[in-house]
Amino acid sequence: MGFASFNSGCGCCSVGCKSSSFLGFNSSSPNGVAPTSRFKRVRVVRPSASASDSSSEPLLVRAARGLPVNRPPAWMMRQAGRYMAIYRKLAEKHPSFRERSETTDLIVEISLQPWEAFHPDGVIIFSDILTPLPAFGVPFDIEDVRGPVIQTPIRSEEGLKVLHPIDLDKLNFVGDSLKILRQEVDGKAAVLGFVGAPWTIATYIVEGGTTRTYTNIKSMCHTAPHVLRALLSHLTEAIAEYVVYQVKAGAHCVQIFDSWGGQLPPHMWELWSKPYINEIVGIVKKKCPDIPLVLYINGNGGLLEKMKGTGVDVIGLDWTVDMADGRRRLGDDISIQGNVDPAYLFSPLSALTDEIHRVVKCAGPRGHILNLGHGVLVGTPEDAVARFFDVARSFNFDSVEEKSKVVV
Repeated sequence: MGFASFNSGCGCCSVGCKSSSFLGFNSSSPNGVAPTSRFKRVRVVRPSASASDSSSEPLLVRAARGLPVNRPPAWMMRQAGRYMAIYRKLAEKHPSFRERSETTDLIVEISLQPWEAFHPDGVIIFSDILTPLPAFGVPFDIEDVRGPVIQTPIRSEEGLKVLHPIDLDKLNFVGDSLKILRQEVDGKAAVLGFVGAPWTIATYIVEGGTTRTYTNIKSMCHTAPHVLRALLSHLTEAIAEYVVYQVKAGAHCVQIFDSWGGQLPPHMWELWSKPYINEIVGIVKKKCPDIPLVLYINGNGGLLEKMKGTGVDVIGLDWTVDMADGRRRLGDDISIQGNVDPAYLFSPLSALTDEIHRVVKCAGPRGHILNLGHGVLVGTPEDAVARFFDVARSFNFDSVEEKSKVVV
């Protein structure tokens, strides 16, 4: 699996991936960026956003807005975590995931580990989509073998009684961490927040934890739809408030993970997930109109056009979607994110480099955030992660005069 010619096809000729000449690959670019010091303790461009306003924004934010960029910004889902030796060493001292993800100093330290090692264009807060659950009445534990466990699943009207409005004071560690990260990154990268979509959060609350079948929640769509709708509506309100809270604390951009939305048939996703995401987007855009929102669904090949209808600014593609096909289906009036197969990071570095070239070429020079098509896998070699970001930094869209003529 040697390195293929940069001008070779992207493996998607049937959907018309164009010439790669606009990419301006610059082999002389530096391979690394000096690490930072320890913490101090579009879619369519909006008419109101002037060039002077946008020029000071992080590269990732500009790409999310669909503004011109000189290279694709890059970050990785799960970029802070168990594949890093420094994280594993810290986890030995603090074995509880809840402690690591709910203690400000630890959140900041872990979030900055990949920033200091690889200098990505996005620094995502180390947290979990279930983190806000206790703040609105749903306690949970995380067990070593079973993962997240909710001792009392909600499957009835009686169960709904435990829910209450989200108490953001119980999530101060999130807000404080984002404020510190914003100071630490100091405009050199985007600080990213994230939340789970209502359907995905509901799967844990109804099933009592992780599941491979989703039989309880799927049956509720027919046996107790009023209960499920009430649960999803409550989650929608809480999650929308949580997004706004993260933005006010310092997040430049927020990703919505509907991780298990792909477990629904497309018509069921439109009924049981999309309306609630729509509502979150509407609330957030009303209160924070300039904040880019990203939507990611694992297994989203059958949902792309429907995802675009939620009103988010960026659609994250998983690795099973061909990038050129995704761009063709979504159009160029919305930004896209992804979508290198995480397994490529276990391949020879030349093969990884070639795949990054292919993905960037198929995505086009505007409105693309380079990422994996899923989270970083446990055991991923750190030198492969470093190569991923080195290659991202080596592109130079500005090197070609005819860039504006490129059509994706």
